[in-house]
Amino acid sequence: MIFNFFRSRPVATLDLKQINKSFGSAKVLHDIDLAIQDKEFVVFVGPSGCRKSTLLRIIAGLEELTTGQIIIDGQDVSGAHPVERGISMVFQSYALYPHLSVYENIAFPLRVQKVEAAELKRRVERAAGILQLMDKLHLKPGQLSGGQRQRVAIGRSIVRNPKVFLFDEPLSNLDAALRGDMRVELSQLHRELDATMVYVTHDQIEAMTMADRIVVLNGGRVEQFGAPMELYHHPATKFVASFIGQPNMNLIPAIVAGVDAKGVAVEMEGGAKLVLPVDGSNVAQGDTVEVGIRPENVTLSNKGNLDISVRVLERLGGASITYGDIGDNGTRFCASLGGDAHVREGERASLLVSPDDCHVFGADGNVLRRKNAPALVA
Repeated sequence: MIFNFFRSRPVATLDLKQINKSFGSAKVLHDIDLAIQDKEFVVFVGPSGCRKSTLLRIIAGLEELTTGQIIIDGQDVSGAHPVERGISMVFQSYALYPHLSVYENIAFPLRVQKVEAAELKRRVERAAGILQLMDKLHLKPGQLSGGQRQRVAIGRSIVRNPKVFLFDEPLSNLDAALRGDMRVELSQLHRELDATMVYVTHDQIEAMTMADRIVVLNGGRVEQFGAPMELYHHPATKFVASFIGQPNMNLIPAIVAGVDAKGVAVEMEGGAKLVLPVDGSNVAQGDTVEVGIRPENVTLSNKGNLDISVRVLERLGGASITYGDIGDNGTRFCASLGGDAHVREGERASLLVSPDDCHVFGADGNVLRRKNAPALVA
């Protein structure tokens, strides 16, 4: 249910233009350009140290940018105080007042704004209704579960009616089962509030399941910005390919055997030979490349074109995650096979992979574009 005071929520676009950040002589963010649309759920994802939280804190005004512009709903807020930006932030730590009730924790920002009592009560109760906290309003934070405490922190943001919601790894303190439940709740909350949300996580599953679009960051740079399945099917770089998807994409060393109108012929580690339908204008015979194959894009077959020596087998019921080696150099390979797949540890397995499912990455880490595929947006 969407309540009346949420229907008046202000629209908000968020544009980041040439954002750079340095700590002394160390530059940590490099020329970040992003255009986030009104009501969009965008996730910043990347490994520890990629500066995703730094970028979020710059948007919030908690960290000064070195150069660049932050524009919210057409207004340059680069030098504005955090309270003047029309944003609300939910942190990794719940940051609740332990001596206050749930009601008072949610109401706190409204009391600071001196909102009249009737309006304050209306906003708190309606936020609590959305977050299923009505029967918890009299309790203290110490009497709540981790998921309930995080809901209270989110409720405190909702009542402010911000232009943009910012989330800094809000689920990282929860156990795996509760994180799954909270992912669903946050996705539903986004639909109900119809608000612009920017969410930081290191968990690519959170990113894939929640985002309208994902920003993959690496070393303070944007590797790729796009819809989840765009990043999955059309990664622009080897980094994105290996980061998005679970289990991770296999990357197999290969030598270019030839280039023609059909694509790029390669000989992979282990001796497998394939002609891959990619643009070969940036490679030549003898060049070293890497062939990317997702574990779920292979099948067992008597007519397989890729052999592995099975080392470890994980039976998960619906799938058998099979880990093995290719060739004499011990290149590792993972295959996600059917739950009842006839494979055994210590034996060889013959796998079939379609050239259409392969990705090719040059020495610079960039993908070789598939023939007749649209240009990638990095």
